[in-house]
Amino acid sequence: MDGNANGKLNGNRVTTPRHYFLGALALIVTGLVLGLGVSAGLNLPRITHAASAELAAVTNSAPVPESPFVSVVEKTLPAVVFIDVTKKVGGEGGDPSDEFMRRFFGQPNQRQQRVPSSGSGFIIDKAGRVLTNNHVVKDAETIKVTLNDGRTFKATTVGTDPATDIAVIKIEGGESKNLPVLPLGDSEKIRIGDWAIAIGNPLGDLRGSVTVGIISAQGRSNLNIFGGTPEYQDFIQTDASINFGNSGGPLCNIRGEAIGINTAINTSGQGIGFAVPINLARHVAEQLVAHGTVKRAMMGVTLANMTPEIADGFGLGNQQGVIIQNVFRGSPAEKAGLQRNDVIVEMNGQPVNDRDKFRLKIADTPSGTKVRLGLLRDGKKVAAEVTLTDRDDQLANAQIAPPAAENAASAGFTVRDLTAAEKTDFKLDSGVRVTDVEEGSEAADKDIQPGDVIEEVNRVPVNSASEFRDQVAKIRKANKPLVLIVNRNGGTRFETLKLDK
Repeated sequence: MDGNANGKLNGNRVTTPRHYFLGALALIVTGLVLGLGVSAGLNLPRITHAASAELAAVTNSAPVPESPFVSVVEKTLPAVVFIDVTKKVGGEGGDPSDEFMRRFFGQPNQRQQRVPSSGSGFIIDKAGRVLTNNHVVKDAETIKVTLNDGRTFKATTVGTDPATDIAVIKIEGGESKNLPVLPLGDSEKIRIGDWAIAIGNPLGDLRGSVTVGIISAQGRSNLNIFGGTPEYQDFIQTDASINFGNSGGPLCNIRGEAIGINTAINTSGQGIGFAVPINLARHVAEQLVAHGTVKRAMMGVTLANMTPEIADGFGLGNQQGVIIQNVFRGSPAEKAGLQRNDVIVEMNGQPVNDRDKFRLKIADTPSGTKVRLGLLRDGKKVAAEVTLTDRDDQLANAQIAPPAAENAASAGFTVRDLTAAEKTDFKLDSGVRVTDVEEGSEAADKDIQPGDVIEEVNRVPVNSASEFRDQVAKIRKANKPLVLIVNRNGGTRFETLKLDK
């Protein structure tokens, strides 16, 4: 056999070709590539530049700006209290909320029961006096006050004023309890758009709740409030959320001062709550602390706002003011010579343009004070000075009742003369009685009803149906609206009707 047939022999050793080394290297590289691919498929964690940037963003140590309300809450919340009341309800003369309980929870209203009730309040002095709403503590048998720090005390009623829905209660032994006090602000200085912070205990369970909004409006009146409508109303409106249980809690400004007492909500709307201005509440509270009751002054008149229709009917253009509807017999107003249809345009040199605010000013003026009034009487300026006296509800019920009118189908209703017996019963010297109201007429829309007595037409007393028709014709010719004084069961009001040409 030839020795060169299958390779070269060098002694006893065989020489390996170079391409074997290259093949081995290729296998190693292939293994590395496959290993990396498997690790990627298993989603093994890898630190990248993007992850490092994200981590840096999370751990940013820049300071967070503090809310401006934090300091307000820290200052005010300790003095806001939860008021837990047990009161008697049910039976005749029970609380108006009895009907609510009966209708929605099926509770009987036949006999008196003791039921729990709750609300809010805030401490106004170191003696432990607490300002709240009258409807929170009305008819209370027991009162318990809980502070935000958890301390609980018994309390007693100092005085209540249903006319403004204000009440003052006192923590027993409050002088020794080291109690926090909420400072009172000045509600005369608030402006629409100012911050408003409501604090209280909504729904009785959410204690120490804080809501924020703005002052939405001022001087709200003619509100019908669940549980009892106050006689004197001059409410602050806010969109800071107020709910059942917030009643009696403070409405604060951005300085942490109470500027109102949260009192009422609009159950059919959102963002509409009402608070009693703190200046009014302070004045009432001072009298309740001093006397246990509130003394108010009176002139002895009933009033109506001057509407554009009445001003037009009276020939007064765009004049503002309040109109005297009635003057009480024996009252300071009668003694000062005030008359029905006088338009009060000034009080002590200040303009008068809102009935409710004017009534409140008179009520808050000390009895015996002389007030100077600027009046318009038949379009002429008249000055009068009235010496106020203590409010007398019996005198207020003894009103002077004036005249009325009859047949006027052209005004949407017909009238007839008053009989002698009717004049005696109604204590009227003149007037006409409505006999029929045309369906769908403006008179029907204005709630003029058969049996009403029309005493005056555009300031002119009418003594018969014919006088009434003549006066209506005269007013139609002058292209003026009809301004009526309508007497229903002894109470009078103004109504305006437009007449066809």
